[in-house]
Amino acid sequence: MAPQGKLDLDPEVVRTARRLAARAAEPIIGMARSHTTVSVERALLRLAGLTGADDEGRPWANHLADAVRDQVGLEHGVALPVWDALLAGPHGSLGDLAQAAARGRVSFRLPSGTDAEHARKAAGEAARGGMARIDRRRAERDRLLAELPTPDAADPPRPLVYLIVATGDIYEDIPQAQAAAREGADVVAVIRSTGQSLLDFVPEGATREGYAGTYATRENFRLMRAALDEVSRELGRYVRLTNYASGLCMPEIATLAGLERLDMMLNDCMYGIIFRDINPRRTFIDQRFSRQIHARAGIVINTGEDNYLTTADAVDAAHTVVVSQLLNERFGHEAGLADAQLGLGHAFEINPAIPESFRLELAHAQLVRELFPGAPLKYMPPTKHMTGNIFAGYLLDAFFNLAGVLTGQSIILIGMMTEGIHTPWLSDRDLALENVRYVRDACGGLAEDFMPRPDGMLVQRAKQVLSESVDLLGRIADDGLLDAIAEGTFGITRRPPDGGKGLDGVVARADGYVNPAIEILDTEDPHAASTAQQEVPA
Repeated sequence: MAPQGKLDLDPEVVRTARRLAARAAEPIIGMARSHTTVSVERALLRLAGLTGADDEGRPWANHLADAVRDQVGLEHGVALPVWDALLAGPHGSLGDLAQAAARGRVSFRLPSGTDAEHARKAAGEAARGGMARIDRRRAERDRLLAELPTPDAADPPRPLVYLIVATGDIYEDIPQAQAAAREGADVVAVIRSTGQSLLDFVPEGATREGYAGTYATRENFRLMRAALDEVSRELGRYVRLTNYASGLCMPEIATLAGLERLDMMLNDCMYGIIFRDINPRRTFIDQRFSRQIHARAGIVINTGEDNYLTTADAVDAAHTVVVSQLLNERFGHEAGLADAQLGLGHAFEINPAIPESFRLELAHAQLVRELFPGAPLKYMPPTKHMTGNIFAGYLLDAFFNLAGVLTGQSIILIGMMTEGIHTPWLSDRDLALENVRYVRDACGGLAEDFMPRPDGMLVQRAKQVLSESVDLLGRIADDGLLDAIAEGTFGITRRPPDGGKGLDGVVARADGYVNPAIEILDTEDPHAASTAQQEVPA
């Protein structure tokens, strides 16, 4: 087949890269299908309607899952012991059962025979009810996108403008998010409080005391979703909400996001391993379930390849970004995510002092665009080389915005000229939004006129990065992804398979393991009920 696209990439080389990524991913997928974790089991309980926490903030989902684990283990899942106990009485709800279990007043067993069948049926009905709620929230999004009053509102200019709020107080985040939407933000992300990814529980309720971010809780999700719905109606365009499904509670947070109609979730297959020292096995098992939920909920995931370039050199390590993107694509597809839900990440992080740095950035960005033509790519701004010179920083952000428009990126996170100096002020954010609006409006469809010279430096650089990616994928496919991570292949950080936090929460599934949520997610088309064509067009 003849080469295609602006870069004349060889289709056979691209197919080889995907074949190798699939081979590298297969053992990890097999591991995820044969294991569970404490968070996967708690996610089932939350999907079935269990909410709330004790006076010290420990969720009832944790109490109930821990009680089952202590008495009968999690090898068969929580479903049979929990719903067997519910059917036996006298507890009228999951909440009542969890509170009694926390006081040591419930004896769990692994039922058999008819009792097991009854428990399995009851658990399945509860899980089905939770899935129905997620389906209804997805249908709400579809309806809101369809009901917007003008074509421009339903299909805003690309790339979508992505902006972060992070005060620590959800009630301060809300007016900031609404103001950002009025100034042109299409996507609002609420950064989580520092360290939440290392908590093996999800906090409850509305929170006002986060650290460099706001805790991800179901109530905070609900409050922010309602606030953005309000401003969406005011503006006549749907404003999307983003949060973070990573860390030790990835499956639970993904479930809560689906129940509260979040639109995008940060969900990378390796970020927590490399940058939060979460056990690799725990992460990969949790991420499969979380991505299945995201697929069902119509949520677009955002991956975290941009983070590699904050520790590794953006030129030397460019191929590791592409390798990670191909792995994220494979893991995502296997979990049911459509191309339109794969917000694969990359970044404008080459040292601007390097000669031809902008051409290199264009080569990398165009390569990613052509490798993943149907994906809503998320492009991240410069951070590593922002020096405190706000004038140079503002100019660098403008070049980043231009690269995003020229190469047809789908989502760009606005860059701040005060990056590395202080938490951005509202005035900083307004200037950053003005920057991206100018470039997006002034350049318009300039991508149509951007045609690199076939034998030029930009095309040759893109082909070099792709070739290096294929070579690395071949080694990973032969040696194993867990070994590659242990050797520091991604982000120059070494993480051994049995190290890190959370390994004690990993459990091999026994014969007869039951989790009705997984049964539904494994056997049903996650997109069957959706009427939307594409949540975020590429």
